[in-house]
Amino acid sequence: MAPPVPGFKLNENGIPNFEDLPLRKTDPHYSAWGLYGDKDELGTLNRLTDERVAAAARNEIKTGHRISLNWPLNAQPEKSFFQRHVFTQSLIRKAPRVVNDDVWTFNSQVSTQWDGLRHYAYQREARFYNGVTMEDIHGVGEDGGRSTVNGIHAWAEQGIVGRGVLVDYHSWRLAQPAANLKPYDPFKSDAIPLEDLQACLAAQGTEVKFGFTATYPQKTDAELAAYKSVVPHHFGGVERSEALLRWIWEHFSAVAGDQPSCTSPTPTPTPTPASFFPLPFILRLLTNSPSVESWPAPPESPHILHEILLSGWGCPIGELFDLEKLAAHSAAHRRWSFFVVSEPCNVPGGVASPPNILAIF
Repeated sequence: MAPPVPGFKLNENGIPNFEDLPLRKTDPHYSAWGLYGDKDELGTLNRLTDERVAAAARNEIKTGHRISLNWPLNAQPEKSFFQRHVFTQSLIRKAPRVVNDDVWTFNSQVSTQWDGLRHYAYQREARFYNGVTMEDIHGVGEDGGRSTVNGIHAWAEQGIVGRGVLVDYHSWRLAQPAANLKPYDPFKSDAIPLEDLQACLAAQGTEVKFGFTATYPQKTDAELAAYKSVVPHHFGGVERSEALLRWIWEHFSAVAGDQPSCTSPTPTPTPTPASFFPLPFILRLLTNSPSVESWPAPPESPHILHEILLSGWGCPIGELFDLEKLAAHSAAHRRWSFFVVSEPCNVPGGVASPPNILAIF
């Protein structure tokens, strides 16, 4: 993990203050380009230093109980949101030997995934993290080799590892008086206010907490087909606001949820260098909808989390995480933080990847 480049003003946690973004005034809004060098491909994962990962392991691994957060690759078997290629498997007999092979074909974002830094650019500027262009990504070198800049393979070398926190918004919401809550339908463009996420964390008693896979199976084939036929698709998610962006910037190195196209954050108390573990914030919305942020974006809300997190900060966005077993275990043991181990696939130049992720208690 690279240290910040000299010349930028850093706070006690070793990162610039949110007010100082963008770091270079000619760069896009809220961007942190150049913080770890102009060739950096890790973004906020640079926060996961060896010391922080070791401390998270000491503090979080108590029983050794392990829970997978991976939705099956074939969870959307017929048709997916955003018209992505669904998972197919060819099972091959290797006769005359008693041996089998198989071949998998799928879009890397059709099930549980990390969105990588090639996925979503600043739309107006047409620039990905650290100013990378579409031409840079689709370019071919003098040796004939394809460009791998900003590829998912950069995250595979050391993985996404550290302290994770679950914000079980769905369970918290069910426990609230209906009169106190704004309407929320995960298959509409409803936004979850930051104060609700903070109230959920307070109710859980969790200092830091980092969800779409349970409501999905409850929908009929006809209902899902109707949702998928509406373009643009509509999904609930976290609000687009400067306050939410600040919260993510100040506390997390990755965000994930059980929605598609999801970005999820979790609050923490004011951190000190000893307690600052900027790790995945995992949000359970119980929607299985492809958007951590509410989608489509309302015209009056200009902050697109995919632009700023992926292209501005190099912050991984996890989508379609399977959080039901995690939520049940957390509730049963009154513990919503854990150790996270995720190893993205080592695909040079990959856009996204299954996370291959475990929560360890």
